[in-house]
Amino acid sequence: MNKLNHKKFYINGAWVESNSDTLLDVINPANEECISKISIGNKIDLDLAVSSAKSSFLKWSNSSIEDRVFLLEKLKTIYQNRFDEMTLAITQEMGCPKDFSSQVQTQSGLDHITDFIKRLKEFEFESKFNSQSNNYIIKEPIGVCGLITPWNWPINQIALKAIPALAAGCTMVLKPSEIAPLSGILFAEMIDEAGFPNGVFNLVNGDGEGVGNHISNHPDIDMVSFTGSTRAGRLILQNASHTIKRVCLELGGKGGNIVFADAPKNSVRDSIRNVMSNSGQSCDAPTRMLVEKSIYEKVVHEAIDEASQIIVDSPEKSGDHIGPVVSKVQYDKIINLIKLGVKEGANLAAGGIEKPENLTKGYYIKPTIFTNVNNTMEIAKSEIFGPVLSIIPFDTEDEAITIVNDTEYGLGNYIQTSDSDKARRVAKKLRSGVVYVNGNPMDAGTPFGGYRQSGNGREGGKWGIEEYLEVKTITGLV
Repeated sequence: MNKLNHKKFYINGAWVESNSDTLLDVINPANEECISKISIGNKIDLDLAVSSAKSSFLKWSNSSIEDRVFLLEKLKTIYQNRFDEMTLAITQEMGCPKDFSSQVQTQSGLDHITDFIKRLKEFEFESKFNSQSNNYIIKEPIGVCGLITPWNWPINQIALKAIPALAAGCTMVLKPSEIAPLSGILFAEMIDEAGFPNGVFNLVNGDGEGVGNHISNHPDIDMVSFTGSTRAGRLILQNASHTIKRVCLELGGKGGNIVFADAPKNSVRDSIRNVMSNSGQSCDAPTRMLVEKSIYEKVVHEAIDEASQIIVDSPEKSGDHIGPVVSKVQYDKIINLIKLGVKEGANLAAGGIEKPENLTKGYYIKPTIFTNVNNTMEIAKSEIFGPVLSIIPFDTEDEAITIVNDTEYGLGNYIQTSDSDKARRVAKKLRSGVVYVNGNPMDAGTPFGGYRQSGNGREGGKWGIEEYLEVKTITGLV
Protein backbone atom coordinates (compact mmCIF):
# COMPACT_ATOMS: atom_id res chain seq x y z
CA MET A 1 0.00 0.00 0.00
CA ASN A 2 1.23 3.48 -0.86
CA LYS A 3 1.49 5.35 2.48
CA LEU A 4 1.33 8.64 0.60
CA ASN A 5 -2.34 7.85 -0.01
CA HIS A 6 -3.21 7.61 3.69
CA LYS A 7 -3.81 11.35 4.03
CA LYS A 8 -5.43 11.63 0.62
CA PHE A 9 -8.86 10.81 -0.78
CA TYR A 10 -9.64 8.93 -3.96
CA ILE A 11 -11.90 11.20 -6.03
CA ASN A 12 -12.61 11.13 -9.76
CA GLY A 13 -9.91 8.55 -10.44
CA ALA A 14 -7.08 10.35 -8.62
CA TRP A 15 -5.56 10.61 -5.16
CA VAL A 16 -6.19 14.18 -4.01
CA GLU A 17 -5.34 16.26 -0.97
CA SER A 18 -8.08 16.84 1.60
CA ASN A 19 -9.63 20.26 2.08
CA SER A 20 -9.44 19.63 5.82
CA ASP A 21 -6.42 20.12 8.07
CA THR A 22 -7.74 17.64 10.63
CA LEU A 23 -5.70 14.47 11.03
CA LEU A 24 -6.51 11.35 13.02
CA ASP A 25 -4.07 8.77 14.38
CA VAL A 26 -4.69 5.19 13.32
CA ILE A 27 -3.90 3.11 16.39
CA ASN A 28 -2.78 -0.51 16.44
CA PRO A 29 -4.88 -1.89 19.31
CA ALA A 30 -2.32 -4.60 20.01
CA ASN A 31 0.32 -2.15 21.24
CA GLU A 32 -1.53 1.21 21.39
CA GLU A 33 0.96 2.72 18.92
CA CYS A 34 0.15 5.04 16.02
CA ILE A 35 0.72 3.23 12.72
CA SER A 36 -0.55 5.95 10.38
CA LYS A 37 -2.45 9.21 10.13
CA ILE A 38 -5.49 9.86 7.95
CA SER A 39 -7.24 13.07 6.98
CA ILE A 40 -10.70 13.60 8.39
CA GLY A 41 -12.75 14.94 5.51
CA ASN A 42 -15.31 17.71 5.51
CA LYS A 43 -18.34 18.77 3.48
CA ILE A 44 -16.16 20.22 0.70
CA ASP A 45 -14.38 16.88 0.26
CA LEU A 46 -17.66 15.00 0.21
CA ASP A 47 -19.27 17.43 -2.25
CA LEU A 48 -16.37 16.89 -4.64
CA ALA A 49 -16.69 13.13 -4.37
CA VAL A 50 -20.47 13.20 -4.83
CA SER A 51 -20.16 15.53 -7.83
CA SER A 52 -17.67 13.10 -9.35
CA ALA A 53 -19.99 10.14 -8.76
CA LYS A 54 -22.96 12.04 -10.16
CA SER A 55 -21.08 13.08 -13.32
CA SER A 56 -20.00 9.51 -14.03
CA PHE A 57 -23.37 7.89 -13.34
CA LEU A 58 -25.00 8.24 -16.76
CA LYS A 59 -22.19 6.51 -18.63
CA TRP A 60 -21.54 3.80 -16.02
CA SER A 61 -25.26 3.02 -15.56
CA ASN A 62 -25.49 2.37 -19.30
CA SER A 63 -22.38 0.21 -19.46
CA SER A 64 -22.85 -3.37 -20.57
CA ILE A 65 -22.96 -6.30 -18.20
CA GLU A 66 -19.95 -7.70 -20.04
CA ASP A 67 -17.93 -4.55 -19.32
CA ARG A 68 -18.83 -4.66 -15.62
CA VAL A 69 -17.97 -8.35 -15.38
CA PHE A 70 -14.64 -7.73 -17.11
CA LEU A 71 -13.65 -5.01 -14.63
CA LEU A 72 -14.84 -7.00 -11.60
CA GLU A 73 -12.87 -10.03 -12.73
CA LYS A 74 -9.83 -7.79 -13.17
CA LEU A 75 -10.41 -6.45 -9.66
CA LYS A 76 -10.60 -10.01 -8.35
CA THR A 77 -7.21 -10.84 -9.87
CA ILE A 78 -5.67 -7.71 -8.33
CA TYR A 79 -7.22 -8.57 -4.95
CA GLN A 80 -5.70 -12.06 -5.15
CA ASN A 81 -2.30 -10.58 -6.02
CA ARG A 82 -2.47 -8.14 -3.09
CA PHE A 83 -4.12 -10.57 -0.66
CA ASP A 84 -1.25 -10.48 1.83
CA GLU A 85 -1.26 -6.66 1.84
CA MET A 86 -4.93 -6.71 2.81
CA THR A 87 -4.23 -9.22 5.58
CA LEU A 88 -1.47 -7.04 6.99
CA ALA A 89 -3.69 -3.93 6.90
CA ILE A 90 -6.50 -5.66 8.80
CA THR A 91 -4.10 -7.20 11.32
CA GLN A 92 -2.60 -3.80 12.09
CA GLU A 93 -5.72 -1.64 12.07
CA MET A 94 -7.98 -3.84 14.19
CA GLY A 95 -5.60 -6.19 15.99
CA CYS A 96 -6.99 -9.26 14.31
CA PRO A 97 -4.64 -12.30 14.57
CA LYS A 98 -2.87 -12.70 11.26
CA ASP A 99 -4.09 -16.22 10.54
CA PHE A 100 -7.70 -15.21 11.20
CA SER A 101 -7.16 -12.03 9.18
CA SER A 102 -5.97 -14.06 6.23
CA GLN A 103 -8.23 -17.11 6.39
CA VAL A 104 -11.44 -15.35 7.39
CA GLN A 105 -11.32 -11.55 7.11
CA THR A 106 -9.37 -11.10 3.86
CA GLN A 107 -10.82 -14.28 2.39
CA SER A 108 -14.35 -12.97 2.93
CA GLY A 109 -13.68 -10.05 0.60
CA LEU A 110 -12.44 -12.38 -2.13
CA ASP A 111 -15.40 -14.71 -1.62
CA HIS A 112 -17.88 -11.83 -2.03
CA ILE A 113 -16.21 -10.58 -5.20
CA THR A 114 -16.30 -14.10 -6.64
CA ASP A 115 -19.96 -14.65 -5.76
CA PHE A 116 -21.19 -11.27 -7.00
CA ILE A 117 -19.51 -11.83 -10.37
CA LYS A 118 -21.46 -15.08 -10.62
CA ARG A 119 -24.74 -13.40 -9.60
CA LEU A 120 -24.20 -10.55 -12.07
CA LYS A 121 -23.74 -12.99 -14.94
CA GLU A 122 -27.06 -14.62 -14.00
CA PHE A 123 -29.02 -11.48 -13.10
CA GLU A 124 -32.14 -10.59 -15.08
CA PHE A 125 -32.36 -6.80 -15.45
CA GLU A 126 -35.29 -6.90 -17.88
CA SER A 127 -38.24 -9.27 -18.18
CA LYS A 128 -41.74 -9.47 -19.61
CA PHE A 129 -44.44 -9.31 -16.93
CA ASN A 130 -46.11 -12.41 -18.35
CA SER A 131 -46.61 -14.04 -21.74
CA GLN A 132 -49.95 -12.29 -22.38
CA SER A 133 -48.84 -8.82 -21.24
CA ASN A 134 -47.22 -5.96 -23.13
CA ASN A 135 -45.74 -4.73 -19.82
CA TYR A 136 -42.04 -5.06 -19.10
CA ILE A 137 -40.29 -4.92 -15.73
CA ILE A 138 -36.94 -3.12 -15.84
CA LYS A 139 -34.42 -3.01 -13.00
CA GLU A 140 -32.21 0.07 -13.17
CA PRO A 141 -29.33 1.36 -11.01
CA ILE A 142 -30.63 3.62 -8.25
CA GLY A 143 -27.95 6.31 -8.71
CA VAL A 144 -25.22 7.71 -6.48
CA CYS A 145 -24.72 5.61 -3.35
CA GLY A 146 -23.16 6.56 -0.02
CA LEU A 147 -21.49 3.53 1.57
CA ILE A 148 -20.57 3.68 5.27
CA THR A 149 -18.70 0.64 6.58
CA PRO A 150 -17.62 -0.54 10.06
CA TRP A 151 -14.31 -1.51 11.62
CA ASN A 152 -15.09 -5.04 12.85
CA TRP A 153 -15.28 -6.73 9.41
CA PRO A 154 -13.75 -3.99 7.28
CA ILE A 155 -13.15 -5.52 3.85
CA ASN A 156 -16.05 -7.95 4.25
CA GLN A 157 -18.48 -5.04 4.52
CA ILE A 158 -16.78 -2.96 1.84
CA ALA A 159 -17.09 -5.88 -0.58
CA LEU A 160 -20.71 -6.51 0.44
CA LYS A 161 -21.58 -2.93 -0.53
CA ALA A 162 -19.20 -1.70 -3.23
CA ILE A 163 -19.19 -4.84 -5.40
CA PRO A 164 -23.00 -5.18 -5.82
CA ALA A 165 -23.28 -1.40 -6.31
CA LEU A 166 -20.71 -1.62 -9.11
CA ALA A 167 -22.47 -4.68 -10.53
CA ALA A 168 -25.81 -2.87 -10.54
CA GLY A 169 -24.36 0.10 -12.44
CA CYS A 170 -24.31 2.57 -9.56
CA THR A 171 -21.61 5.08 -8.71
CA MET A 172 -20.56 5.65 -5.13
CA VAL A 173 -18.72 7.35 -2.31
CA LEU A 174 -17.25 5.07 0.36
CA LYS A 175 -16.55 6.22 3.91
CA PRO A 176 -14.72 3.42 5.72
CA SER A 177 -14.51 3.42 9.48
CA GLU A 178 -11.99 6.01 10.62
CA ILE A 179 -10.84 3.50 13.26
CA ALA A 180 -9.85 0.90 10.64
CA PRO A 181 -9.36 2.81 7.38
CA LEU A 182 -6.30 1.12 5.88
CA SER A 183 -8.19 -1.75 4.25
CA GLY A 184 -10.51 0.74 2.56
CA ILE A 185 -7.58 2.78 1.22
CA LEU A 186 -6.02 -0.41 -0.15
CA PHE A 187 -9.32 -1.37 -1.78
CA ALA A 188 -9.42 2.04 -3.49
CA GLU A 189 -5.92 1.38 -4.84
CA MET A 190 -7.18 -1.91 -6.27
CA ILE A 191 -10.14 -0.17 -7.91
CA ASP A 192 -7.75 2.33 -9.47
CA GLU A 193 -5.43 -0.42 -10.68
CA ALA A 194 -8.37 -2.30 -12.23
CA GLY A 195 -9.21 0.72 -14.37
CA PHE A 196 -12.78 1.50 -13.38
CA PRO A 197 -13.90 4.75 -15.08
CA ASN A 198 -13.08 7.96 -13.21
CA GLY A 199 -15.72 8.92 -10.68
CA VAL A 200 -17.46 5.56 -10.46
CA PHE A 201 -15.83 4.77 -7.11
CA ASN A 202 -14.73 7.49 -4.67
CA LEU A 203 -13.31 7.29 -1.14
CA VAL A 204 -13.46 9.99 1.54
CA ASN A 205 -12.25 9.24 5.06
CA GLY A 206 -13.95 10.92 7.98
CA ASP A 207 -16.02 10.48 11.10
CA GLY A 208 -19.74 9.94 11.51
CA GLU A 209 -20.53 13.42 12.75
CA GLY A 210 -18.82 15.00 9.76
CA VAL A 211 -18.70 12.97 6.56
CA GLY A 212 -21.28 10.40 7.71
CA ASN A 213 -23.93 13.01 8.41
CA HIS A 214 -23.26 14.78 5.12
CA ILE A 215 -23.63 11.48 3.25
CA SER A 216 -26.99 10.68 4.80
CA ASN A 217 -28.53 14.10 4.11
CA HIS A 218 -26.81 14.93 0.82
CA PRO A 219 -29.40 15.82 -1.85
CA ASP A 220 -27.37 14.20 -4.67
CA ILE A 221 -26.95 10.85 -2.91
CA ASP A 222 -29.81 8.53 -3.87
CA MET A 223 -29.12 5.73 -1.43
CA VAL A 224 -27.22 5.11 1.79
CA SER A 225 -25.99 1.67 2.83
CA PHE A 226 -24.73 1.61 6.41
CA THR A 227 -23.37 -1.07 8.70
CA GLY A 228 -22.80 -0.13 12.32
CA SER A 229 -24.56 0.53 15.60
CA THR A 230 -28.32 0.80 15.96
CA ARG A 231 -27.86 4.25 17.52
CA ALA A 232 -26.04 5.52 14.43
CA GLY A 233 -28.56 3.80 12.17
CA ARG A 234 -31.39 5.79 13.75
CA LEU A 235 -29.53 9.04 13.10
CA ILE A 236 -28.92 8.09 9.48
CA LEU A 237 -32.61 7.35 8.97
CA GLN A 238 -33.51 10.74 10.43
CA ASN A 239 -31.00 12.60 8.26
CA ALA A 240 -32.00 10.69 5.14
CA SER A 241 -35.71 11.40 5.65
CA HIS A 242 -35.31 14.95 4.36
CA THR A 243 -34.49 13.66 0.87
CA ILE A 244 -36.56 10.43 1.00
CA LYS A 245 -33.53 8.43 -0.12
CA ARG A 246 -33.36 4.69 0.21
CA VAL A 247 -31.55 3.52 3.33
CA CYS A 248 -30.20 0.00 3.79
CA LEU A 249 -29.14 -0.71 7.37
CA GLU A 250 -27.26 -3.65 8.89
CA LEU A 251 -27.14 -2.87 12.59
CA GLY A 252 -26.55 -4.45 15.97
CA GLY A 253 -27.53 -7.80 17.37
CA LYS A 254 -27.88 -9.80 20.55
CA GLY A 255 -28.09 -13.33 19.22
CA GLY A 256 -29.80 -16.04 21.23
CA ASN A 257 -28.36 -19.57 21.11
CA ILE A 258 -30.81 -22.23 22.28
CA VAL A 259 -29.02 -25.34 23.55
CA PHE A 260 -31.54 -28.15 23.93
CA ALA A 261 -30.88 -31.29 25.94
CA ASP A 262 -30.42 -33.23 22.70
CA ALA A 263 -27.79 -30.85 21.32
CA PRO A 264 -25.13 -32.60 19.22
CA LYS A 265 -21.73 -33.30 20.72
CA ASN A 266 -19.37 -30.29 20.78
CA SER A 267 -22.23 -27.82 20.24
CA VAL A 268 -21.39 -25.93 23.41
CA ARG A 269 -17.64 -25.80 22.75
CA ASP A 270 -18.19 -24.69 19.14
CA SER A 271 -20.63 -22.03 20.35
CA ILE A 272 -18.08 -20.65 22.80
CA ARG A 273 -15.49 -20.40 20.02
CA ASN A 274 -18.08 -18.66 17.86
CA VAL A 275 -18.82 -16.01 20.50
CA MET A 276 -15.17 -15.32 21.24
CA SER A 277 -13.83 -15.32 17.66
CA ASN A 278 -12.89 -11.90 16.26
CA SER A 279 -12.61 -10.92 19.97
CA GLY A 280 -16.40 -10.98 20.19
CA GLN A 281 -16.71 -8.17 17.67
CA SER A 282 -19.37 -9.65 15.38
CA CYS A 283 -22.90 -8.32 15.17
CA ASP A 284 -24.47 -11.78 14.82
CA ALA A 285 -22.44 -13.47 17.56
CA PRO A 286 -24.49 -15.84 19.79
CA THR A 287 -23.91 -13.83 22.96
CA ARG A 288 -26.93 -15.16 24.90
CA MET A 289 -26.72 -18.91 25.46
CA LEU A 290 -30.05 -20.37 26.57
CA VAL A 291 -29.63 -23.78 28.15
CA GLU A 292 -32.30 -26.35 28.97
CA LYS A 293 -32.31 -26.78 32.74
CA SER A 294 -31.78 -30.54 32.68
CA ILE A 295 -28.28 -30.02 31.23
CA TYR A 296 -27.57 -26.55 32.64
CA GLU A 297 -24.81 -27.44 35.10
CA LYS A 298 -23.09 -29.71 32.58
CA VAL A 299 -23.16 -27.01 29.89
CA VAL A 300 -21.87 -24.34 32.26
CA HIS A 301 -18.92 -26.54 33.22
CA GLU A 302 -18.17 -27.29 29.57
CA ALA A 303 -18.46 -23.62 28.56
CA ILE A 304 -16.10 -22.46 31.32
CA ASP A 305 -13.62 -25.17 30.40
CA GLU A 306 -13.66 -24.20 26.73
CA ALA A 307 -13.31 -20.49 27.49
CA SER A 308 -10.28 -21.24 29.66
CA GLN A 309 -8.59 -22.91 26.68
CA ILE A 310 -8.95 -19.89 24.39
CA ILE A 311 -5.62 -18.10 24.13
CA VAL A 312 -5.43 -14.30 24.08
CA ASP A 313 -2.23 -13.12 22.44
CA SER A 314 -0.55 -10.78 19.99
CA PRO A 315 -2.05 -10.65 16.48
CA GLU A 316 1.45 -10.90 15.05
CA LYS A 317 1.68 -14.52 16.23
CA SER A 318 0.44 -17.48 14.21
CA GLY A 319 -2.04 -19.94 15.62
CA ASP A 320 -5.58 -20.17 16.91
CA HIS A 321 -6.07 -17.33 19.38
CA ILE A 322 -7.91 -14.03 19.77
CA GLY A 323 -6.37 -10.58 19.80
CA PRO A 324 -7.36 -7.28 21.38
CA VAL A 325 -10.58 -5.37 20.86
CA VAL A 326 -10.30 -2.51 18.42
CA SER A 327 -9.89 0.62 20.53
CA LYS A 328 -9.64 2.19 23.98
CA VAL A 329 -13.23 3.39 23.68
CA GLN A 330 -14.42 -0.13 22.92
CA TYR A 331 -12.25 -1.62 25.68
CA ASP A 332 -13.63 0.77 28.31
CA LYS A 333 -17.21 0.09 27.24
CA ILE A 334 -16.77 -3.67 27.55
CA ILE A 335 -15.01 -3.47 30.93
CA ASN A 336 -17.76 -1.22 32.29
CA LEU A 337 -20.44 -3.68 31.14
CA ILE A 338 -18.58 -6.57 32.80
CA LYS A 339 -18.54 -4.55 36.03
CA LEU A 340 -22.26 -3.85 35.58
CA GLY A 341 -22.98 -7.56 35.15
CA VAL A 342 -21.37 -8.27 38.52
CA LYS A 343 -23.31 -5.42 40.08
CA GLU A 344 -26.57 -6.76 38.61
CA GLY A 345 -26.01 -10.06 40.41
CA ALA A 346 -24.89 -12.31 37.59
CA ASN A 347 -22.23 -14.87 38.44
CA LEU A 348 -18.85 -14.10 36.85
CA ALA A 349 -17.82 -17.66 36.02
CA ALA A 350 -14.84 -16.99 33.75
CA GLY A 351 -12.70 -14.06 32.65
CA GLY A 352 -13.33 -10.61 34.06
CA ILE A 353 -11.77 -7.17 33.97
CA GLU A 354 -8.11 -8.12 34.57
CA LYS A 355 -5.93 -8.22 31.47
CA PRO A 356 -4.42 -11.56 30.42
CA GLU A 357 -0.97 -12.28 31.80
CA ASN A 358 1.98 -10.75 29.94
CA LEU A 359 -0.31 -8.43 27.96
CA THR A 360 -0.13 -5.20 29.93
CA LYS A 361 -0.19 -3.04 26.79
CA GLY A 362 -2.97 -3.26 24.24
CA TYR A 363 -6.74 -3.58 24.53
CA TYR A 364 -6.90 -7.26 25.49
CA ILE A 365 -9.88 -8.79 27.28
CA LYS A 366 -10.17 -12.32 28.61
CA PRO A 367 -13.01 -14.56 27.34
CA THR A 368 -15.70 -13.81 29.92
CA ILE A 369 -18.74 -15.86 30.89
CA PHE A 370 -21.64 -14.89 33.13
CA THR A 371 -24.00 -17.56 34.50
CA ASN A 372 -27.36 -17.32 36.25
CA VAL A 373 -28.28 -14.42 33.98
CA ASN A 374 -31.86 -13.37 33.32
CA ASN A 375 -33.09 -11.46 30.30
CA THR A 376 -33.82 -8.27 32.25
CA MET A 377 -30.13 -7.69 33.05
CA GLU A 378 -28.30 -5.09 30.98
CA ILE A 379 -25.63 -7.62 30.01
CA ALA A 380 -28.41 -9.72 28.43
CA LYS A 381 -29.92 -6.74 26.61
CA SER A 382 -27.00 -4.61 25.42
CA GLU A 383 -24.77 -5.45 22.49
CA ILE A 384 -21.49 -5.66 24.40
CA PHE A 385 -19.41 -6.29 21.24
CA GLY A 386 -16.63 -8.06 23.07
CA PRO A 387 -15.71 -11.60 24.21
CA VAL A 388 -18.53 -11.79 26.77
CA LEU A 389 -21.26 -14.46 27.02
CA SER A 390 -24.39 -14.62 29.18
CA ILE A 391 -25.82 -18.05 30.01
CA ILE A 392 -29.57 -18.18 30.74
CA PRO A 393 -31.52 -21.27 31.86
CA PHE A 394 -34.93 -22.24 30.44
CA ASP A 395 -37.57 -24.92 31.08
CA THR A 396 -39.59 -25.34 27.90
CA GLU A 397 -39.27 -24.80 24.16
CA ASP A 398 -41.84 -22.00 24.24
CA GLU A 399 -40.01 -20.26 27.09
CA ALA A 400 -36.75 -20.39 25.13
CA ILE A 401 -38.41 -18.87 22.06
CA THR A 402 -39.93 -16.12 24.19
CA ILE A 403 -36.58 -15.25 25.79
CA VAL A 404 -34.75 -15.18 22.46
CA ASN A 405 -37.37 -12.91 20.90
CA ASP A 406 -37.48 -10.62 23.95
CA THR A 407 -35.00 -8.13 22.49
CA GLU A 408 -35.01 -5.05 20.28
CA TYR A 409 -32.65 -6.86 17.91
CA GLY A 410 -33.20 -9.57 15.32
CA LEU A 411 -30.06 -10.32 13.34
CA GLY A 412 -28.82 -13.87 13.95
CA ASN A 413 -30.11 -16.59 16.27
CA TYR A 414 -28.90 -20.15 16.84
CA ILE A 415 -30.35 -23.56 17.64
CA GLN A 416 -28.54 -26.67 18.90
CA THR A 417 -30.61 -29.86 18.65
CA SER A 418 -30.48 -33.32 17.07
CA ASP A 419 -34.20 -33.18 16.29
CA SER A 420 -34.64 -31.76 12.77
CA ASP A 421 -38.39 -31.26 13.23
CA LYS A 422 -37.75 -29.27 16.37
CA ALA A 423 -35.08 -27.23 14.63
CA ARG A 424 -37.43 -26.33 11.79
CA ARG A 425 -40.31 -25.56 14.14
CA VAL A 426 -38.27 -23.33 16.44
CA ALA A 427 -36.38 -21.60 13.63
CA LYS A 428 -39.63 -20.42 12.06
CA LYS A 429 -40.65 -18.80 15.36
CA LEU A 430 -37.41 -16.89 15.96
CA ARG A 431 -37.61 -13.26 14.85
CA SER A 432 -34.32 -12.79 13.05
CA GLY A 433 -32.94 -12.53 9.55
CA VAL A 434 -30.77 -15.64 9.98
CA VAL A 435 -31.13 -18.77 12.10
CA TYR A 436 -28.06 -21.00 12.33
CA VAL A 437 -28.85 -24.65 13.13
CA ASN A 438 -26.10 -26.73 14.74
CA GLY A 439 -23.39 -24.34 13.64
CA ASN A 440 -24.04 -24.71 9.91
CA PRO A 441 -22.82 -21.59 8.06
CA MET A 442 -24.60 -19.56 5.42
CA ASP A 443 -23.88 -20.58 1.84
CA ALA A 444 -22.35 -18.07 -0.57
CA GLY A 445 -25.02 -15.89 -2.14
CA THR A 446 -27.62 -16.24 0.62
CA PRO A 447 -29.13 -13.01 2.02
CA PHE A 448 -27.90 -11.52 5.29
CA GLY A 449 -29.75 -8.88 7.30
CA GLY A 450 -31.94 -8.26 10.29
CA TYR A 451 -35.42 -7.76 11.66
CA ARG A 452 -36.53 -4.86 13.85
CA GLN A 453 -33.69 -2.69 15.20
CA SER A 454 -31.07 -4.91 13.61
CA GLY A 455 -31.81 -3.13 10.37
CA ASN A 456 -33.55 -3.48 7.03
CA GLY A 457 -32.61 -4.67 3.57
CA ARG A 458 -30.37 -7.61 2.72
CA GLU A 459 -26.76 -8.06 1.68
CA GLY A 460 -25.32 -10.88 -0.38
CA GLY A 461 -26.22 -12.68 -3.59
CA LYS A 462 -28.94 -11.43 -5.91
CA TRP A 463 -30.61 -9.72 -2.94
CA GLY A 464 -27.47 -7.63 -2.47
CA ILE A 465 -27.60 -6.46 -6.08
CA GLU A 466 -31.32 -5.69 -5.88
CA GLU A 467 -30.69 -3.26 -3.00
CA TYR A 468 -29.00 -0.96 -5.54
CA LEU A 469 -31.75 -1.13 -8.17
CA GLU A 470 -34.98 0.70 -8.87
CA VAL A 471 -37.89 -1.21 -10.45
CA LYS A 472 -39.63 0.33 -13.44
CA THR A 473 -42.73 -0.84 -15.34
CA ILE A 474 -42.92 -0.01 -19.05
CA THR A 475 -46.24 -0.64 -20.82
CA GLY A 476 -47.13 -1.09 -24.47
CA LEU A 477 -43.94 -2.71 -25.70
CA VAL A 478 -44.16 -5.44 -28.32
